[in-house]
Amino acid sequence: MTPDERGSPAGADAGLRVRVKAELRKRMRGLRKTLPASACAERSARIVGRLLELEPLGRARTVALFWPIEERHEVDLRALDARLRERGVRVAYPAVDPETGVMTFRFVKRPDAMLEQGFGFREPAMTEPEAAAGDLDVVVVPALAVDPRGHRIGYGAGYYDRTLPRFVPSAISVVVAFDFQLLSELPETERDVTAAWIVTDARTLAATAGDAVR
Repeated sequence: MTPDERGSPAGADAGLRVRVKAELRKRMRGLRKTLPASACAERSARIVGRLLELEPLGRARTVALFWPIEERHEVDLRALDARLRERGVRVAYPAVDPETGVMTFRFVKRPDAMLEQGFGFREPAMTEPEAAAGDLDVVVVPALAVDPRGHRIGYGAGYYDRTLPRFVPSAISVVVAFDFQLLSELPETERDVTAAWIVTDARTLAATAGDAVR
């Protein structure tokens, strides 16, 4: 945003949205942190059950998941990984290039062989096969907060907002979160990428945003 844009009504509004998102991000991180580990596991199991019933995952042959940052009480999808592999699905995980900071998805045969590379979650080795555009059927995305239109708030680094456009709309994006993280409306910013589906431990929603991928 240029100085002129910041001084304009549109620029001021955009700045307000960024500040609101930052405050929501801080609040939701704190709220999720209070959730006991046992409750995280129970809610994650419910989310996995709902994902297994989701039609796009039922027909998918390639799916991108994410490894949970356990200390941040993220949704744990490791049980989903095992169930998908039983069906012959190829599973990919995010990997951040240490030199460029670019995030990609890489197919992994043994998720237990992945290592933590400084971001708090396990990543595939850079030697694992990289998913190209068109290679993924479904991308499951983490969130600190999400709304029924498919807008989400992540940690603020923008990895998914920069990476998803390479795969969506060829792939279908699904945001997972605990039900208390589903808010009525989130502020939109320019680079937001909306999801097609929202799955929590209590409900499954098709995103209502007009530009969401279904």
